[in-house]
Amino acid sequence: MTTTTTYRLTQYAHGGGCACKIPPGELESVVAGLLRPDGPPGAAELLVGLDDGDDAAVVRIDGDTAVVLTADFFTPVVDDAYDWGRIAAANALSDVYAMGGRPLVAINLLGWPRDVLPMDLVREVLRGGLDVARQAGCHVAGGHSVDDPEPKYGMAVTGLADPDRLIRNDAAVAGTPLSLSKPLGVGVLNSRHKATGEVSAEAIDCMTRLNRDAAEAALAAGIVAGTDVTGFGLLGHLLKLARASNVTAVVDAGAVPYLSGARAALREGHVSGGTRRNLDWVRPHSDLSAVDEDEALLLADAQTSGGLLLAGEIPGAPVIGELIPRGEHLIVVR
Repeated sequence: MTTTTTYRLTQYAHGGGCACKIPPGELESVVAGLLRPDGPPGAAELLVGLDDGDDAAVVRIDGDTAVVLTADFFTPVVDDAYDWGRIAAANALSDVYAMGGRPLVAINLLGWPRDVLPMDLVREVLRGGLDVARQAGCHVAGGHSVDDPEPKYGMAVTGLADPDRLIRNDAAVAGTPLSLSKPLGVGVLNSRHKATGEVSAEAIDCMTRLNRDAAEAALAAGIVAGTDVTGFGLLGHLLKLARASNVTAVVDAGAVPYLSGARAALREGHVSGGTRRNLDWVRPHSDLSAVDEDEALLLADAQTSGGLLLAGEIPGAPVIGELIPRGEHLIVVR
C-alpha cells in the first residue's frame, strides 16, 4: 500500500522501540515502595512478581499449571507499519518465552494520532502483529486503543507454563556458562534507520524472529535461569540477573555476536539516549576496564525484541561468558 512508503513512522515519535523505556534505576526506585509481602486473601499463589524485575508475572493455578502474564508496547522502531507490528508482537511474546512459557492469547494495545496519521496504517500495524501471533500459535482477541499524540503499539500476552520448570532471573548459579540466542546491535541500527531512513533487513529479521525455539531448547536442556535482552541492553539485563541470583557475571567481549553494520553505525554516532542511560546505570556495578567506551556502549545497546540470555548452553547460541561466585563487581567484562 502507498501510505507505508509515504509516512516515516519513526519521525512521529521522540524515540523508538525498547530504547524508550524509563531508565531502570528510576523505575526501580518507583516500584520498590509497591512491593507487598503477602497477596490478598484467597488469591492464587504468585510465583514471580515485582521482586526481581523478571520478564513476566507468574501465578500458579494448580500443581501442574501456571499462568504467565506480560504487557509490552512502544513507539515505532522502523518506518514500515507492517514490520513495526511484527516486531512489537515478537517483543511482547518474548517475555512469555523468557519465563519458559507458551503464549496462549494476546490483546492489542494501540495508541494512535488519528488526526495526523491515516487509519489504514493502523490496519498494517495490526496485521503485522496478528501474523506473528499466528506464527506463535497465539490467539489475538481484541484489545484497547486510545487517541495518542505519538503512535504506540504492543500486546498484553497470557501464556501457560509448568510451575516447576520456569526460567527466571533469580535461579542462576555460579559455574554456569552464559549463552545468547540472538546477536546484539539492533539498537544502533534502529537509531541509524531513524536518522537516515537506511533499512537493515538483517535487523528486521532478527527483531521479528520468535524466541520460541530458544525457549524450547532451554527447557529441554534443563535450564532454569535466564532472561531476554531488550531495552536495558545486555549489560543491564545481566546486572538484574546477577543481582537477583547473587552471582558475578563474566562476559567475554570477543565472544558476543553482533549484526553486520552495528559497529559502523556506532562509529557514525547512532547511539540512543536509552543506551547511554543503560551504561550509566551498570557502570558502578561493573568492571569495564578491559574494553573501551565504544565496546561498552555496544554491550549496553538498547535492544528491541532481542534474544534470550541463558544460564546454560543450547544449540546454535554462542557462549559469551560464565557465572562465578559473587565478587566485588556484579559484572566483569574481559
